[in-house]
Amino acid sequence: MIDQGGTKLKTRTVRYALPVISLLLFSGFMAISSPLELRLEAQPDDPSLADWKLVWEEEFLGEQLDGSRWSLCERGRADWMNTLSDDPRLLSVKDGVLHLRGIVNDRKDEDSSPYLTAGVTTEEKYAFRYGKVQIRARFKSAQGAWPALWMLGTDKPWPASGEIDLMEHLNFDHIVYQTVHSVYTVRIDKTNTPRKGGTAEIRRDDWNTYGCEWDTNQIVFTVNGRPTHTYPRVPEKGEQQWPFDQPFYFILSMQIGGKWVNGSGPTNPSHYPAGMEIDWVRVFSREQ
Repeated sequence: MIDQGGTKLKTRTVRYALPVISLLLFSGFMAISSPLELRLEAQPDDPSLADWKLVWEEEFLGEQLDGSRWSLCERGRADWMNTLSDDPRLLSVKDGVLHLRGIVNDRKDEDSSPYLTAGVTTEEKYAFRYGKVQIRARFKSAQGAWPALWMLGTDKPWPASGEIDLMEHLNFDHIVYQTVHSVYTVRIDKTNTPRKGGTAEIRRDDWNTYGCEWDTNQIVFTVNGRPTHTYPRVPEKGEQQWPFDQPFYFILSMQIGGKWVNGSGPTNPSHYPAGMEIDWVRVFSREQ
């Protein structure tokens, strides 16, 4: 980083079909629960969540991005952000899905970048420390495409902030990369000990759920609920090895091109538009 279809909406409707109005007979009036309260109480029917409580979620149920929760990622020099744009063609919310697109730039008189992409972040709007994260997403494979779901720490600049990459996908791979970054991994560790990342097979171009379980001692990455890689805290290696004791915020980004993704060949403009769709983002805390 710095370094099913038609039944889905029906399933969601059933999942959240809870009574909105409850009668408080003892007090003689009606109390109306807020939609947010109902949604937080309605945890998905998933046995792996038995010991977890849903504390924050984004279902993208409106017709536009919720500006109280998300901001557009701004362009910068790093590869993941050098084609970012606020072009309205690149982002939409429809049928409960966030769409982040990447296109060939057809307006080079206004912007010299060969491609334009979109990304969103909860920076300065939502962050959390420890818990279980799940993000359901899919993307259209393309040569040069680099969609990613990831997190950065709030307290320090990168890499001291730490970085948790829940998913990065390159080109037409049938795998995704899941990795952590820190001062230790970037500048100190020369032997990849403990191993900072791994890969996991996915149903390419289909919906998959990416996430992690994160606590004071380890980060366990998951794909479709299955553990795929564990990064442990190693106290004797010092605090730079474990900056993962601070709040982290989300970044959901679509990128086209860059040294890493173009390692297997140049971007193919005929493959675009391409992009990533995000169905939902959920954060859980361990039940006490």
